[in-house]
Amino acid sequence: MTHDPDHHASLGGMYSDYFLDYASYVILERAVPHLADGLKPVQRRIMHSMDELDDGRYNKVAGIVGNTMNYHPHGDASISAAIVQLGQKDLLIDTQGNWGNTLTGDGAAAPRYIEARLTKFARDVLFNPKTTRWLPSYDGRRKEPETLPVKFPLLLAQGVEGIAVGLACKVLPHNFLELIDASIAALRKQPFELVPDFPTAGLMDATDYKDGLRGGKVRVRARVTVEKKTLLRITEIPYGTTTGGVMDSIVAAADKGKIKISRIEDNTAASADILVHLPSGVDAEMTRDALFAFSDCEVTISPNSCVIIDGKPQFMGVTEILKTTADMTRELLKLELEIRLRELGEKWHFSSLEKIFIENRIYRDIEECETWEAVIKAIDDGLEPFKKLLKREVTEDDIVRLTEIKIKRISKFDSFKADEEIRGLEDAIAETEKNLRNLTRYTIRWYEELAKKYGKGRERKTEIATFDRVDRTQVVAATETLYLDAKNGFVGYGLKKEGDPIGKCSTLDDIIVFSNDGKMKVVKVADKVFVGQRPLRVALFRRDEDLIYSMIYRDGRDGPVMAKRFTVGGVTRDKEYVLTKGKPNSRVLYFAVHSSNEESSAQMVLVHMKPALRLRNLIRPLHFAEFGIKGRSSGGNIVSKHTVEKVVRAPKDYDPSAGA
Repeated sequence: MTHDPDHHASLGGMYSDYFLDYASYVILERAVPHLADGLKPVQRRIMHSMDELDDGRYNKVAGIVGNTMNYHPHGDASISAAIVQLGQKDLLIDTQGNWGNTLTGDGAAAPRYIEARLTKFARDVLFNPKTTRWLPSYDGRRKEPETLPVKFPLLLAQGVEGIAVGLACKVLPHNFLELIDASIAALRKQPFELVPDFPTAGLMDATDYKDGLRGGKVRVRARVTVEKKTLLRITEIPYGTTTGGVMDSIVAAADKGKIKISRIEDNTAASADILVHLPSGVDAEMTRDALFAFSDCEVTISPNSCVIIDGKPQFMGVTEILKTTADMTRELLKLELEIRLRELGEKWHFSSLEKIFIENRIYRDIEECETWEAVIKAIDDGLEPFKKLLKREVTEDDIVRLTEIKIKRISKFDSFKADEEIRGLEDAIAETEKNLRNLTRYTIRWYEELAKKYGKGRERKTEIATFDRVDRTQVVAATETLYLDAKNGFVGYGLKKEGDPIGKCSTLDDIIVFSNDGKMKVVKVADKVFVGQRPLRVALFRRDEDLIYSMIYRDGRDGPVMAKRFTVGGVTRDKEYVLTKGKPNSRVLYFAVHSSNEESSAQMVLVHMKPALRLRNLIRPLHFAEFGIKGRSSGGNIVSKHTVEKVVRAPKDYDPSAGA
């Protein structure tokens, strides 16, 4: 078989085209909502299907799924899952039966057991066949809406999540009443700010929300109260978690030794209620902070606001989305008013025509007519003197309608009633024209009516707060004992048999190690870590520690003896720091540590010199007060150029004036 390069090129091109088609389909037809109505295609088809079936009574969800399959060319599982999701948002679908529990994560019953119908809100806000643009369904048998004429920022109220090919969308839910207030502000060209509001309540820090765009984030916390010294109660959980998930994360943190708890119990029913029991002696406030640091009691949510506009996905902030939907609502209301004006005009025209036809007995003119054309002409001639009273020309269709009036209606015609009806139509026309002239005011009134009608019980649930990130090292429980095996040079919490205990530690702690040759290193606590044989000092390291170190060392094998006082400062883990001048064979002769509130400057040592010719004072006192506190890299001050035998701490009753 010969090699054909064109064959491979065309195959690559085919795959490229197919992949682009597939990616576009997933983005546009599955994962990302449309800006116009805030719905994904499956949600739009469910809403249209429910509107089609709507007779005020509940329908089995299985029946709704079946009807939706006339419009949605995918499996029934995806449709029923989408209906349950919409139903749980408690805005568009009025539910009956077991629809699951978003708090506990329990699923809904099978579609054949649960029922649904449209809410009054959905009927008011979502549908109007007269302002809907219709498309043929996938098999061409029916018509479905391109987008629903939604007169509300539905996308921001419900929130939406979708994963497409190379693109993800995550719009967080916002508060119903705040969206209405913001829409009114947008119509008035006033500034406004939107932050999410979650059905699971909790506390939220939206400082970095960044208008819901990529790179933004909100931190959400559970509401944790200290009931008593040994009991914490969780009554609200972060959005996107479940009570079971939160409890599992707490137990996992306890198993890893991050927090100490004695037991945990779940009393969740209509609202979350988790009890965390603590052992005696454990600080409840610190444990609460540890829950935020190590469990799902605090989560970070990253929004990514993406919508379909003009057949393309675009990233758009929630402020811009709201302004656009407010403008769209105004345009839809304008369209509805224009349609109503036309309909009222038609009604007024025919009512007036009917009144003229009956009151002036024009119907009698057709008694002698023998052809249909003659009938039409006779009526038209009879109407001629009155045409100037009408607002538009009389068409043949109008005359045909007049011929269809029944004799019963003519005989029972009430002139007064007809005048009343025409006056009512004229008032309605005047009102509609006034609303069209004051469209923004009319739209604001529409939003205010929505708030009045449906806003009860939709107040903000999530408390807006600002909170600092919990320092994990400060709140982790010290559940391990740190041991030092000085002889072999190991430190860790797994050396119970070989080492001596240094103190309690947590698995997140760091250890600082000082060696005899004047080097320092910070390492992470582990089961067993090598730090060098017979270290000078091994201790837990706190990055904000307030300690002063005093050190006397010999610079190299035969160099002078130096003294220094220093602080450690910032360090990089596992990096070796040299505290001497760096000459080989340098050796530490004296080492001490003090907290800054102790009088380390009052510290006095005795430097014992090696006997030598013409050396009179063999023991010299040294005050560390003579030396300033510097950084760890300073070389220090010369104590002596002679050989030093040893350095010891001076006794408390030592009198330097007494001499050596």
